[in-house]
Amino acid sequence: MKKREPVKKIDNVIFFPGLEKRLTDKGLEKLEKKKFHEAINLLEEAREHDPDNHEILIGLVLAYFEASSFKKAKELAKEMLHKGIGDYLQMVDLYLTVLIQLHEYQEIIATIEALLDEKEIPPEKHDHFLTILQFSRRMAENRQPETDIDTSPETIDIIPAETNIQELNLFSIDSLNEQMLLVSSLAEKNIRPYLSEIADYLAADAGHPFLKTILLTLLKEQEIDRELTVVKFAKEKKVIPTQLPEVREEPRLTEVKAFLADQLESVNPGLFENSIRMAERNFFISYPFELEPKSPAAWAAAFHHMAHYYLGMDSNVNQLADEYEVQVEEIEDAIARIELIEKISYPNI
Repeated sequence: MKKREPVKKIDNVIFFPGLEKRLTDKGLEKLEKKKFHEAINLLEEAREHDPDNHEILIGLVLAYFEASSFKKAKELAKEMLHKGIGDYLQMVDLYLTVLIQLHEYQEIIATIEALLDEKEIPPEKHDHFLTILQFSRRMAENRQPETDIDTSPETIDIIPAETNIQELNLFSIDSLNEQMLLVSSLAEKNIRPYLSEIADYLAADAGHPFLKTILLTLLKEQEIDRELTVVKFAKEKKVIPTQLPEVREEPRLTEVKAFLADQLESVNPGLFENSIRMAERNFFISYPFELEPKSPAAWAAAFHHMAHYYLGMDSNVNQLADEYEVQVEEIEDAIARIELIEKISYPNI
């Protein structure tokens, strides 16, 4: 590709030097802030000026992926692979991740088998791709047409645990990302044949809190009404999935958001959005446990403080205690809890 000219002209519109760089930087900034649709608009515009720029295209694939536009992410990743844009193995990894979200396991199998035949995989990546290959083969074998499965409550509830012939083997998969992809694939399945293994996973000290929340939401969606034990952060709780609140609608989370809205929404929308996203993340990972301290105002003040910290801004806990009308000690307790949870956060695909 030729170097950019000082001034470009496309369809009689003049573009000044560095425009695509500014669009790219803004798009990637929006992507980092999880404003995926804004990121897509900016990166698409940058792509018009520099269509083969790998930084723009990778950012666009990720933005499509995060916005759940998996088909667009697939098409673009595939195009990049065919054109040889970007690091080849990185693009293959990204392409496979998108295919898993689309449940296109046969395409994954064909892609990895081609890589193996052509000896394109370096030794240090061999086990990684083999694990994805084995996972995809297992998922392809297990997938059945919906017409083959009677999911009516009258039929499903009489399936005993002893008849389970399918296994998730969550404990045998070391990669957190691969565990997450396996769990996400259950959304389109009858989850009951896996109940015994899921119950063991929820009750184990091992296991990522994020994955346990995903499993609980799937159990709730499929109306599982048996009592299960959940262990997170060295705490244990008995729950019945059908009786749990929606993970995004927990009463205390709603109260925390209300406090943050009162303090920040009109005066600092950016800080408000960052505080809200952090609150949702922490409550999601902690679900179904209630966070301590119990005061929603203290949690709101703590998220307010941490959002300041992440944005490189000064924050005074004593001042926040006055604004939110809570004790400094309660805010500090909540901050300590947030710092612990943020170290875990979400798995990175």
